[in-house]
Amino acid sequence: MAEYNVKSLKAEEFINDGEIRATLEYAEANKNNIELIDAILEKARPKKNGNGLECKGLTHREASVLLACEIPEKIEEMKKIAEEIKLAFYGNRIVMFAPLYLSNYCVNGCVYCPYHLKNKTICRKKLSQEEIKAEVIALQDMGHKRLALEAGEDPVHNPIEYILESIKTIYSIKHKNGAIRRVNVNIAATTVENYRKLKEAGIGTYILFQETYHKESYLQLHPTGPKHDYDYHTEAMDRAMEGGIDDVGLGVLFGLELYKYEFAGLLMHAEHLEAVHGVGPHTISVPRLKRADDIDPDQFDNGIDDETFKKIIACIRLAVPYTGMIISTRESEKVRGEALNMGISQISGASRTSVGGYTEEERPHDSEQFDVSDQRTLDEVVRWLMETGHIPSFCTACYREGRTGDRFMSLCKSGQILNCCHPNALMTLTEYLVDYATPETQAVGFALIEKELEKIPGEKVKAIAKQNIEDIKNSNRRDFRF
Repeated sequence: MAEYNVKSLKAEEFINDGEIRATLEYAEANKNNIELIDAILEKARPKKNGNGLECKGLTHREASVLLACEIPEKIEEMKKIAEEIKLAFYGNRIVMFAPLYLSNYCVNGCVYCPYHLKNKTICRKKLSQEEIKAEVIALQDMGHKRLALEAGEDPVHNPIEYILESIKTIYSIKHKNGAIRRVNVNIAATTVENYRKLKEAGIGTYILFQETYHKESYLQLHPTGPKHDYDYHTEAMDRAMEGGIDDVGLGVLFGLELYKYEFAGLLMHAEHLEAVHGVGPHTISVPRLKRADDIDPDQFDNGIDDETFKKIIACIRLAVPYTGMIISTRESEKVRGEALNMGISQISGASRTSVGGYTEEERPHDSEQFDVSDQRTLDEVVRWLMETGHIPSFCTACYREGRTGDRFMSLCKSGQILNCCHPNALMTLTEYLVDYATPETQAVGFALIEKELEKIPGEKVKAIAKQNIEDIKNSNRRDFRF
């Protein structure tokens, strides 16, 4: 039987079933150990140091104790500390993005995904480069600057050459004042060589959800196709980093397997990346299983309720304080709003999960990957964020200034990220308000920007930001950044 080794490059050793089971036993035994829980919470809390604030984070075992804890006042304390951490390192900024589905052709047999090969009811589509241009212009006309590309795994319909050509097309489109400044990519596990090609194409983050870390369940849930290879899939992030991609995004599909097992595996994966590559995941996503064509989530008996879901989010934030956290339109407005105060730092807006969905006036359902719960327009989401005290940010400056991987993490850990990210958020929000927002959203936004400008600590940076914002309002000059 394999032994746990965080630095191993073998999936069964860095995501070790024996270690996860021992962790869950330890967490269950200590879930009401108030002395231990208080010590773990104290470790997680942001502390002052010479440079500002720092967080130590938590191990997968410590965080699992908190997740198992059933003491109401301790759960509330977890949520409060999670919010403290989020505000300390990300401020009240919420980064905006949208998914762009290129193709739903797929050769895998994943039983929870409507793209699976045997589904004969879903409408199969693959966008041509001209259709991609139309989709991107529609997204730019909403105000989006950051996309996450999605495609099924199909070496004939969706080879790496198609993905690379699509990225090139997306970056080439400049429509009015619109431009996609960062393309993140969520495609199947691939080779080091292909990851190098994605890096050379200028992608931002490479995203790959594990779906489940429970190997036996994984093999049952992925009965056919290349994704059936658990080890190859689980070791993909190591190959991506070997290929030069230093921003990677993890995630599990909560509801497939018991959530405490998934939680421990997810944090072990983050610890592994930190131990081997010197930098943990850039983002962690928290999707929950949702209804879709040919898929009934009630067929899976590991679903989690909203309170458990929010507790998971808070515990992840305590464990990996410097990692961005993403919640999608799978979740309702209510759940997304509550999650924002527990550590979420990125959300999608006005998402369409169908291939070619953005150019359709009515939301198409025939090629959707999952039902969208939050169906508001981007303008409505932006106004809602501002009215609840958040700054919607369309910023992509860190990636384009080379602040990725360990450079981003060191900036974040030192607290210096607030000196550039806060004004960058306000400048990109100004772009959105001037170019795309309704008058009502503009009124809310400009009032918020005026107030938030005063929070910039450096007088020189504040003066430059104010001048740049005036230039955005009064001219076609765009894309200022610190």
